[in-house]
Amino acid sequence: MFQAIHETVQHIKARTAQFEPEIGIILGTGLGGLVSEMEVEYSLMYPNIPNFPISTLEFHSGKLIFGTLNGKKVVAMQGRLHYYEGYSMQQITFPVRVMKALGIKHLFVSNAAGSLNPDFKKGDLMIINDHINLQPESPLRGRNDAEMGPRFPDMSEPYSQKLIEKALSIAETEGISCKQGVYVSVTGPNLETRAEYKYLRVIGGDAVGMSTVPEVIVANHMALPVFAISVLTDEGFPEVLKPVSIEDILQTAHEAEPKMTKILSQLIATL
Repeated sequence: MFQAIHETVQHIKARTAQFEPEIGIILGTGLGGLVSEMEVEYSLMYPNIPNFPISTLEFHSGKLIFGTLNGKKVVAMQGRLHYYEGYSMQQITFPVRVMKALGIKHLFVSNAAGSLNPDFKKGDLMIINDHINLQPESPLRGRNDAEMGPRFPDMSEPYSQKLIEKALSIAETEGISCKQGVYVSVTGPNLETRAEYKYLRVIGGDAVGMSTVPEVIVANHMALPVFAISVLTDEGFPEVLKPVSIEDILQTAHEAEPKMTKILSQLIATL
């Protein structure tokens, strides 16, 4: 993997005039609008980057974008990768390792998720303060490379409490309602049954999605502070469960995105 990362990084640097990002951003389903706030300098399509997996979803554009946001140099993944697309955990987290090798000091992650908590409604924002991993394997499975991180990385604070507190303060100042809670990561791509939603709530989940946790595990492995936020696009309440479509999810994400973008943009400016 070390050789593949090196090859990819050298390719990117050669096409971005040695651009050195300070912050990495992963934009989730329907949440690519943050790019419009950036002063974009370079944009690379995933298929043109050596060793980079290709997003197979029609609503994920699949671009690695370099530019400036609120005075900070950033690299943004406009379109993330998922285990259910058929990739290994190592493949879907490969971009995080590449961004770290490019020089990022913080990782920001967004996603669309389903609410499990009756107090959290469709369209709300939820800052992730912990997670439960129900993915089938860890991205750290296999031989460990000590140059990247320890064999048994600590996960007592997978999401930076300092960044969470700053984000909550920004949300309050801006008058944005923002929850915080536990994100449960599942395989997908199917949504959950009534019994599964009930189970996920019983074990401590506030929201459920199909991403984020693998990337966060790898970031922690490399001692990279993480901030993550969910847009709650549907409600997984067993008693009143209704069918939901990807079109509904994308529409809700689009409507809530400006609030999320404001928090992320101002939070990045504080670093």
